[in-house]
Amino acid sequence: MSSVPPSGPPSGPPSGPPSGPLSGSSAGPPGPSRPWWRGGRGLIAVLGAAVLALVIALVVTRLAPTAAAGEVLQSASANGQDPYTPSVARSTPAAATASPTPSLPPAGGGARTVQGSTPGLYGGTMNGSSCDVPRLSAYLTSHPDKGRAWAGVEGIAPGDIPTYLRSLTPALLRADTRVTNHGFRNGAATSFPSVLQAGSAVLVDSRGVPRVRCACGNPLLPPPAARGQARYTGQGWPGFQPSKVVTVVPAPRPMTVIVLFDVRDAGWFERPVGHGGGADRPTTAPTGGPSPSATPGPTTSAPPSSPGTGTTPPGSTPPTGGPASSPPPASPPSASPSGPVSPPSPASP
Repeated sequence: MSSVPPSGPPSGPPSGPPSGPLSGSSAGPPGPSRPWWRGGRGLIAVLGAAVLALVIALVVTRLAPTAAAGEVLQSASANGQDPYTPSVARSTPAAATASPTPSLPPAGGGARTVQGSTPGLYGGTMNGSSCDVPRLSAYLTSHPDKGRAWAGVEGIAPGDIPTYLRSLTPALLRADTRVTNHGFRNGAATSFPSVLQAGSAVLVDSRGVPRVRCACGNPLLPPPAARGQARYTGQGWPGFQPSKVVTVVPAPRPMTVIVLFDVRDAGWFERPVGHGGGADRPTTAPTGGPSPSATPGPTTSAPPSSPGTGTTPPGSTPPTGGPASSPPPASPPSASPSGPVSPPSPASP
């Protein structure tokens, strides 16, 4: 005869713990949870982030200017550090070696800056280019590894190198100029702050900022902010003075012409932006901006008025109709960025 279960609740507490699992539960109490990063996917994510951070650190270290190590001095004729290409700088007349540098007002308590549109900041030879742009373009496009690195510095696609180079204007620096230089080493771009000697052949953009050093093909960017006393490394040149080093700041608007000082005959001419000399036209001396001084040129310590240099000191003829003894302007003028400099009144005979 089978037993019948009681029809009501038990009359008292159970005599011991249940012999089986509780109702609705198939396992014991949960153990401690594993950290998310110990799982397969979490570990992959951590490793991926670490690798990415390492790559970024290496790129930043390679490309960031190391101002603390000192600014590298590069003379006008030197091939320079980590060159991208053989020199594409064209020879200039002998008079260019005695080209006077502009007289720029000192900046109070900081780096000397000058706007890229300032007439006479750059020099050149009328109807002549200081840089072989087609040769530079051909070299970079025929060396894809260098072309990719070069384009990366300038922020363009490698296929745009020829067009970009044609948009730049050949000129000569007329003051020792701070830049961020970029070389090519071990298959990648390098970066270092540099001072380029007056007389260096460069390519400048429509806002008057140096973008290429022609003696080595290196791409250039604006320099890092000057902080404290500058330190320099490398071989200097006669006449180098840290107090006369300048930083070029972009013109407020793109220019259509650049007013250049002719290092061959001490005249002045306009060069359309993006042209290499074929469209140059003479102009009158500007009424303001950097005025030529007796500072020695890039490769000689002789003053411009020394016999045999072939250069007449431009300061001997006043740029305006006023007397020769009139003082120079206190600050660089605001040159028209979109057209030629307005001619001053002719000097009295």
